[in-house]
Amino acid sequence: MNAGVPKQFLNLAGKPMLMHCIEAFYAADPGISIVLALPAGYFHAWQQLCEQQAFPIPHQLVAGGETRFHSVQNSLSLTDNEGLIAIHDGARPLVPVSLIRSAFLTAGQLGNCIPVTPVTESLRIVSGTTNRPVHRADFRMVQTPQVFQAAIIKKAYGQEFHERFTDDAMVAESIGETIHLIDGDPVNFKITHPYDLVAAEALLQNL
Repeated sequence: MNAGVPKQFLNLAGKPMLMHCIEAFYAADPGISIVLALPAGYFHAWQQLCEQQAFPIPHQLVAGGETRFHSVQNSLSLTDNEGLIAIHDGARPLVPVSLIRSAFLTAGQLGNCIPVTPVTESLRIVSGTTNRPVHRADFRMVQTPQVFQAAIIKKAYGQEFHERFTDDAMVAESIGETIHLIDGDPVNFKITHPYDLVAAEALLQNL
């Protein structure tokens, strides 16, 4: 993003992206307990932003770790041992309330749930100096929130970190869990490049 702060702090429609995420989860269930993982050096800056915005939604802060895995691991230490736990990327500020509720409902029935969307571009797999096409209908793009029964995800994150872990589903799968899919939402995209922020602003004006 070429920004001087973590992208989750960037302004989107008058407030930091993170606040949009928190508001969506609170709207989905006002009784939810929210844990926010941030670099420890940004705690004060976040608290100042909350004061400036008069941000009312209660949440707990926890220091992030060296990787996403470690940040989630730290966050889980502040969660209950029963119920459902959702893990969401702070850079997905347009997550629909309906998607959050659907993910919780499915995870409550099946033990876990992740949202996915179809691949719309052609794909090729690269191996060294060669490449070949693959059938895009066999693939899905993974989103968050990824929701799990507390006992499952806490057990999964009790293991040692491995570089292959890029999301929570992979961590849970590594202890033998079968992952269940629901339809994601194209609006729930991840802010990665400056033009993503422009697109998110435009969408918010029309949602």
